[in-house]
Amino acid sequence: MADFTLPEANSMVQAAIAKAEELGIKISVAVCDAGGRLVAFNKMDGAIWAGVYGSQGKAVASVSFARPSGEMQERADSPIIRGITLAEGGHMIFSLGGVPLIRDDAAVAACGVGGGTGQQDEDCARAAVAAVS
Repeated sequence: MADFTLPEANSMVQAAIAKAEELGIKISVAVCDAGGRLVAFNKMDGAIWAGVYGSQGKAVASVSFARPSGEMQERADSPIIRGITLAEGGHMIFSLGGVPLIRDDAAVAACGVGGGTGQQDEDCARAAVAAVS
């Protein structure tokens, strides 16, 4: 599996914040590794406090299923997804704004963003992943 580094995680955070500034929004941004563990995090001044949890939950959901967290929205209430979420500890959030970093056909990290609309969060997370792809 391809390595993922702290400098890359920090680059992702900065790219998401740059996109948020371009959009005129305040966000929280979380980057987790392949195991869903937090590697880097930042909350912009003035960002809503709930985005702290939203960003991390979206990142965990995205890396866990190796796809954008919003793609899982329709299936989030299925028995298997609920069971996985409960077994994991209930930290996953299936909503726009979590995007995985795929290398060698595996999710090595993910960026989650909270604080804007779903589409704004998604745009910021995609900018983050593009910064290291």
